[in-house]
Amino acid sequence: MPMLSSATTMPSATTLLRPPDELARGDFELVVRRLADDLAFGMDASRFVGSGLEYAQSRPYAPGDPVKMMDWRITARLGKPFVKEYDSPKRTSVFIVVDTSASMGVSSTALTKHDLAVWIAAAIGLLAQRRMSPVGVIGGGEREILLNPSLNRGDLWQALDPLRAVSLKEGTRLAARLSDLDVHARRSSIFVIISDLHDPDALAALRHAAQKHDCMAIHLLDPAERGRLRAGFFRGREAESGRTFLAHGRSVWDRPSVVASDLAGCGVSYLRLQTDLAFMAPLRHFLSNRPAMGGGRG
Repeated sequence: MPMLSSATTMPSATTLLRPPDELARGDFELVVRRLADDLAFGMDASRFVGSGLEYAQSRPYAPGDPVKMMDWRITARLGKPFVKEYDSPKRTSVFIVVDTSASMGVSSTALTKHDLAVWIAAAIGLLAQRRMSPVGVIGGGEREILLNPSLNRGDLWQALDPLRAVSLKEGTRLAARLSDLDVHARRSSIFVIISDLHDPDALAALRHAAQKHDCMAIHLLDPAERGRLRAGFFRGREAESGRTFLAHGRSVWDRPSVVASDLAGCGVSYLRLQTDLAFMAPLRHFLSNRPAMGGGRG
């Protein structure tokens, strides 16, 4: 097996990850199963897949009501505490939007943002299916990838397969895909967006989707995007649009703290991951400790 040690005690799959398109289909699926096992370790199932309850209405708070059921939006608007009420249990669909645009494939590390996005999407998708949540997969670039929510393992593998290859000529359609998904999702669902968020309209689309759905944004960064470069003036080119620009090495390329604050304000759960750092532990912690219901729902 190209991904796993032949020693008796095999290391975690996350320590030996390679680009997913370098693996045969069977080896790819084997690694995804190991990743899903690692991700599931110590996790509370109900917190990842959502409560499985459909929002019905909000009512005034009564002594003894759990704080986690507070409807903070109505509470803030009316100045009196309100809590949410839910209908009978229903399976919660999980939609995973994977950004496949060109900027995801530009990298200064062995694993690109695109590679990491595919591994994370596959692990989350498989874990959700194991816990009886139908999973849909959507491509966030120009390639047409759409899997309607399904519990069929074969459907998941078929949807992930064309996402594994990187394209450095693919434009972004992240905001448009989110908007379409927001419109066509029949009821409140979990949206997992895995992207570098270079689409300038993506944050607005996320804010809008969070009004109805439980949204998570997994923001991927390359080390070169973390801060200022040690260089003078230079000419660069934007990966997706092809637009050229003149910049200075002291320029700040990304402000993830601003993105995090913006998304938190509209009820979107936010996690930032870097391609040069281990991701499984922070991802597991994020999924385990985020609120059961997104702040924008209800």
